[in-house]
Amino acid sequence: MAFSQSLWKDAWQKIKKDKLALLCVSITFAYVIVAVLVSLGLVAEDWSKPVGASYDAPNWNAWLGTDIFGRDVLSKTLIGTQVALSVGLVTVLISIPIGFVLGAVAGYFGGIVDEIIVWFYTTLSSIPGIMLLISITFILGKGLIAMYIALGLTSWVGLCRMIRAEVMKHKNRDYVLAAEVVGVGTWGRLYRHILPNVFHIIIIDASLTFQMAIKSEVILSYLGLGVQDLPSWGKMIDDSKLELARDVWWQLGGATAAMFIILIALNFLGDILRDALDPKLKGRG
Repeated sequence: MAFSQSLWKDAWQKIKKDKLALLCVSITFAYVIVAVLVSLGLVAEDWSKPVGASYDAPNWNAWLGTDIFGRDVLSKTLIGTQVALSVGLVTVLISIPIGFVLGAVAGYFGGIVDEIIVWFYTTLSSIPGIMLLISITFILGKGLIAMYIALGLTSWVGLCRMIRAEVMKHKNRDYVLAAEVVGVGTWGRLYRHILPNVFHIIIIDASLTFQMAIKSEVILSYLGLGVQDLPSWGKMIDDSKLELARDVWWQLGGATAAMFIILIALNFLGDILRDALDPKLKGRG
């Protein structure tokens, strides 16, 4: 426990001194604020109402121009932010518990339990990810809920592998064996003693899963399998296919710029968290 607390303290000190890390955190926080404001109906509430003529270029009334129906592209981009972040958050909330529990059970108990779990995630990972996502969304039906479930149920394999390996390494260490001797139960040892020492893996995986879910949402929405009744970055990119022939670039520009900024921030943040939290990279074996 002391090692884990020291690791988190050192990591936080390193992040505070890293200007790039603070910038990435600030960008991510700004996106979260926008998503919350949209969810509360304080921003972009009237996105479906026309604010100008069809395909108005960017102007003071519509900073990112308008679409074919005269709707504000900026408002649609902000709605897309809320959709993308909700997909990332729900995917993480579904996949992280599945990956941790299955990985911890496989690594701790071993034997036939380990073989069954390894066979299951190996089989799942052998199927191309996008094909599996498309198949699940077809089965569940189009829409945001189906996308939540599909992404959550297919994003836990990498974490499961890593947690399994780390639990196998930690379960025979002195502090875990001492807890067993004094009568701490199996789940108590996993939760109170092993989890704090592998929690950095969960945080790093969550940042990677979050950005993967955002990219997957854009792809599924572009293919018409994602969000149906709200704007999303994928739907905006799909709409812009015909618009580019008319030199209407602002819907594509708004969606891709919003997506690029958050993805690059999350990508750098994931690398920074890995360097700050991974004991191996800090010379601690």
